[in-house]
Amino acid sequence: MKETVTTIHIYHTNDIHSHFENWPQIKRFLQQRKEQAEEAGEAVFLFDIGDHVDRSHPFTEGTEGKGNIALLNEAGYDAVTIGNNEGITMSKQELDSLYEEAMFDVVLCNLKELNGEQPYWSKSSKIMETTDGVRIGLVGATAPYKAFYRQLGWDVLEPRAEIGEISRGLRLEVDVIVCLSHLGINEDRLLAAECPELDIILGGHTHHLLQTGEWSDDTLIAATGKFGQYVGHIRVDIDRLTNQVVHMEAEVFPTDTMERTVEDVKEINSYITAGDQALQVPVFYNPSPLAQRLTGDSPLSSFFGRALLAYTKADCALFNAGIFLGSLDEGWVTKGSLHSLLPHPINPCIVQLDGADLLEIYEQSLNPKWTELEIKGLGFRGTFMGSMIHEHLFRNYEGQLFAGNRLVKPGENYSLATLDMFTFGYFFPLLKEAPKQYIMPEMIRDILGWYGKKYFNE
Repeated sequence: MKETVTTIHIYHTNDIHSHFENWPQIKRFLQQRKEQAEEAGEAVFLFDIGDHVDRSHPFTEGTEGKGNIALLNEAGYDAVTIGNNEGITMSKQELDSLYEEAMFDVVLCNLKELNGEQPYWSKSSKIMETTDGVRIGLVGATAPYKAFYRQLGWDVLEPRAEIGEISRGLRLEVDVIVCLSHLGINEDRLLAAECPELDIILGGHTHHLLQTGEWSDDTLIAATGKFGQYVGHIRVDIDRLTNQVVHMEAEVFPTDTMERTVEDVKEINSYITAGDQALQVPVFYNPSPLAQRLTGDSPLSSFFGRALLAYTKADCALFNAGIFLGSLDEGWVTKGSLHSLLPHPINPCIVQLDGADLLEIYEQSLNPKWTELEIKGLGFRGTFMGSMIHEHLFRNYEGQLFAGNRLVKPGENYSLATLDMFTFGYFFPLLKEAPKQYIMPEMIRDILGWYGKKYFNE
């Protein structure tokens, strides 16, 4: 009976976020494992579950993400899906060209052109076949940030219904169905319950680590945390007489226990050097230093506040001093120096507010505890929140709040320019439900560069 069982190895990564400090070890590990399995006559597949790209790294920014694709090619990946960092931190044109040189398939069922067509660089599903005839169906999906995707010119669909429909069709054609899910652990659990056709769900997005996987009836859910700290492996045994899966097990391999060489360090540094060189493009000449402070206003925060208002034409602006990871020196400001200063994949946003709500948000923003609050996630790539900075939003000597030259009154409407991370409800719940317009694909560093060029060079 044992001779009728064939073994398939699936290796997977997710949410690398351009943390290349582990990439040489990951690549070497995958190549060694692939060679070992092939020598044993066993099939091997390599999958990435999205957010491999992160524009906070100069290599990714300088190559517009195409450097990441070259790394996936070198490692021999068979298929990937996209995460929100590929999907909504890049313009439509950049995403359309991102995978031009890919030697693997992009499997993605819930992102469409506005006319409903599948993007030319992706497939909604894929069937792969081993040398001994085992057929594996792949379906992939990404987190549906509807407002952001629509602003960029995409239509993103609710993923579970799309995955379910495709999986039911695949079930008749394949022996194993694998879902590449950049949806988060809660969605993966719902998906497993609603879509019993899936044998394996490889997850990501919420940076969860499942060391030996998680079972939901007959579906195995797996994930490897974040930043390339682990590589995932699933062994699948199939009885070829019945085409049934007879055994599956999941494990992860920590990259910090893998061999590191001097050549690895050189490789990692070469990515930074290549990115820095690509970003040495002058943007504007800064005639005097613009210093930054974590607490209170600074010359840099004032300059950025004016830039935000000039670009959005809003009545007032609100942002945190902690977004600046340094100061701007006198001299030429390049794309690289703007990227170092503001590496975050954060977009500006214009929010429409009633005067009563603007008053409440202003009062909340004065909370002194926020200055040293550590922030994780939300696109923020710094450490501390810093003081909240108010541009054209102030109280006069009588304690009345003004937005620009207008007294803030309940019942009247005001436009507030802010950062997209403040509209998700964690800091200012009122901003989550208020009418808003995200400025995309421009990031906050683009706004600062635009204003510097306009202000100093015209």
